Amino acid sequence: MVVNTRVNIAGVVFVNPVIAASGTYGFGREYSDYVDLNKIGGISVKGLTLQPRLGNDTPRIAETPSGILNSVGLQNPGVDAFIRDEIPYLKQFDTKIIANIAGNTVSDYIEMAEKLDCTGIDILEVNVSCPNVKKGCLAFGTTMSGVAEVTKAVRKATKKPIMIKLTPNVSDIASIALSAEAEGADAVSLINTITGMVIDVNTRRPVLANNTGGLSGPAVRPVAVRMVHEVYKSVSIPVVGMGGICSAEDAIQFILAGASAIMVGTWNFNNPRACSDVAEGIKSYMEENSISDVSKLTGELIMNGD
Repeated sequence: MVVNTRVNIAGVVFVNPVIAASGTYGFGREYSDYVDLNKIGGISVKGLTLQPRLGNDTPRIAETPSGILNSVGLQNPGVDAFIRDEIPYLKQFDTKIIANIAGNTVSDYIEMAEKLDCTGIDILEVNVSCPNVKKGCLAFGTTMSGVAEVTKAVRKATKKPIMIKLTPNVSDIASIALSAEAEGADAVSLINTITGMVIDVNTRRPVLANNTGGLSGPAVRPVAVRMVHEVYKSVSIPVVGMGGICSAEDAIQFILAGASAIMVGTWNFNNPRACSDVAEGIKSYMEENSISDVSKLTGELIMNGD
């Protein structure tokens, strides 16, 4: 059976619904010895800031049951270096380029959006939810007004499709998503990491130098699936789901919950071929279940009692 794995997110057509999540895939070249990047729908690159960042002090990573806690702090070469060095490399491949940006101020977001507007990227993922920077991102992402302010500013600064990356560290994520949609977001992506802490009982200090960090990996998946479904029911724009995806079955949970596409993150550290493996697994599931188009799965969750 011939199946169609292509998905359309804000007018951008991906060869399949699998995207490498920002912060776990570098700029793509780091994985190119292990996987054919043409087999991945898209790559959301390492989070970019206006100026280069060295990131937080070490230790930055702590393992947890079924996940990791990270406090990298957006280490990156800056948006100008990305435009100069990384976009030409990524343009060699049939994979969509998603530039993930994070700012301390609204003007940071505006300036980066303007710089990227004239480049070959396909989508701008606006990170208002990174929990590892002591000022800026988290304050914007945890309120409707903050998300609305950044979304509105970025929408005016670029013609590129914009996707707002949402934090789970809020009481009502659907309302946050609606505020992004109201100000011109073309899509939303969720979830970012859940704030957590690991303590060394011998030193009685947090393991991470930054004290807290973002929890990711399989442990967060049920929370992420639930939040994706809540947002899908509330907005009319595409939802891109992520959070602990390790297999095609995990990915299909998100799609059934309402995701038009999914992102694979932490599992790339365990299996460098995770993205392409998930893409192949989705295709096999479609063939086995006589599903001709992957988009027909989106939101097809049957709730108990219905």
